[in-house]
Order: sequence, then structure tokens, then C-alpha cells
Amino acid sequence: MANTQSMCTSFLGELMTGTHNFTTSTGDTFKAALYLSSATLNASTTAYSATGEVSGTGYTAGGITITNGTSPTATNSSTTAGTAYWTPTASFTYTSVTLTTAFNCVLVYNSSKSNKAVSVHTFGDQTITAGTFTLTMPSNTTSTALLRLATT
Repeated sequence: MANTQSMCTSFLGELMTGTHNFTTSTGDTFKAALYLSSATLNASTTAYSATGEVSGTGYTAGGITITNGTSPTATNSSTTAGTAYWTPTASFTYTSVTLTTAFNCVLVYNSSKSNKAVSVHTFGDQTITAGTFTLTMPSNTTSTALLRLATT
């Protein structure tokens, strides 16, 4: 089994019902949890689960709270195409952790809404001993934001 990077299918449907609120002042709380390379997270992931999550010294089950200082943005590139996008304002940083079993995935989820899954992001296998693990966030633009929805 393997983790596969994807926006979660359930999240796409939940956008249509207004389930998730990414605004900065009154928005929901989003978290980022790390998962083992042997886990199976992908587009069909619907919610946070501790199954397959990393464990180790200094890591708290459920991961870290995401810093959200920028509300989502939407732009039009033509009369028929547009993009909505969002990136957290701070990197995902796990400090003073020891995670000796290989991990390669982070799940972004909404802890304010029954831990509903948002997206799965993969990277190369990692381990860390008594250190800091940081996932640097991309620029918040139409082509590089962490979450992007586009029409064509």
C-alpha cells in the first residue's frame, strides 16, 4: 500500500455544502498530521484517523494546528476560467521530535468539522531523531498554492 497525493473527494463535495470555512477571523481549525510510508491515504480518505499515523517522542497524535493568516483568494483569467486558491501562512513545523519509522505523507483536515479530510500531500521518505521537521509552504498564487480549484 502507498500514500497518494490528492485533494480528498469528500472535501470537494463538502465545498458545495459550505462545510469548510477557511477565512482567517471566524474560520474553522485545520490540522496537519503525519503518516507512515506504509499507510494508505489518498483521494478516498474522508477523515483523520490515528491508523497509520506516526508516533514517537515529541509528536502529538492529530498533528499540529495550521496557521491561517490568509483567506482564500479567487481570480478570473478569462470569461470562462478562474482559480480559487489557499495556502497556510506558516510552514508545518514539528519541533523536538523523534520519528524513527519512515513517514512520507501529511493529511490536512478540519478538526472543527468532525476531522473531515481536506487533502493528502506526499514527499520522500523521512525519519528524524531529536530534531525539527518542517514542511515549507508554497507561494499563495494561482499556480503554486497548497490548495487550488480551477475552471477551464
